[in-house]
Amino acid sequence: MGDDPALLVTFPFVKTAEKKALTALYKDAGWWDENCENHPEFLDHVVKNSALFVGAFCEKKMIGMGRALSDLTSDAYIQDVVVLQDYRGRGIGKKIIEKLITGLKDHGVDWIGLIGEPDTRRFYENLGFQELSGHIPYRLKD
Repeated sequence: MGDDPALLVTFPFVKTAEKKALTALYKDAGWWDENCENHPEFLDHVVKNSALFVGAFCEKKMIGMGRALSDLTSDAYIQDVVVLQDYRGRGIGKKIIEKLITGLKDHGVDWIGLIGEPDTRRFYENLGFQELSGHIPYRLKD
């Protein structure tokens, strides 16, 4: 349950999710672009090809998500953590991250990283993450 006692939220690991719910989350986060519009089939793989995928559900409605990419042995990267704007500020994102961390540690994963947007620094630091000094994130040019 999130930090709001009036809101009953569950946080299961899932292997499937409705495309409509995933699309709503990506759009709400501002991650839905022309490439997504032209190739929405990527949503068929987002959940099932993640090592772990946590959905946040309020009365069967998916209101948040987060996923981990990993071999479930040594390293993992958390990404695509989002909560619908109407439900933010209630501890739901925190619970998603905590569930992913617990699930990864249960598999023996001992290195968990992520790349956060600049305005999320405090959120992730409060969850135990720290800047990876001495390292630079890279992205392959298109």
